[in-house]
Amino acid sequence: MSEVVIYHNPKCSKSRQTLALLQSRGIKPSVIEYLKIPPSAVTLDQILGLLGKEPRELMRRKEAAYKNSGADNQALDRAALIALMVANPILIERPVVLANGKAALGRPPEDVLTIL
Repeated sequence: MSEVVIYHNPKCSKSRQTLALLQSRGIKPSVIEYLKIPPSAVTLDQILGLLGKEPRELMRRKEAAYKNSGADNQALDRAALIALMVANPILIERPVVLANGKAALGRPPEDVLTIL
């Protein structure tokens, strides 16, 4: 198996559950606390491609930052939305797990097992 990476927020219960699930399977993922170290625009674009999602599909639209950052502006294109996510990583849904050239969103945590 290739390296497993989790974009993790330790304050999020789903993120903690997903990390625990990986660890219970003997997997020691590289943990990226994306609120401290956000992915670059290129990396985020790649993750979106692996997930088969558009930026808004990976955004936490109920966060105050969604409206405050202007992310609710429907005229914004893909690049602008990705830039907003990089600048405001709280907007990124979590956790995202990368493994074997694939990505999965850990909502529910068991969804990540499909890429291992």
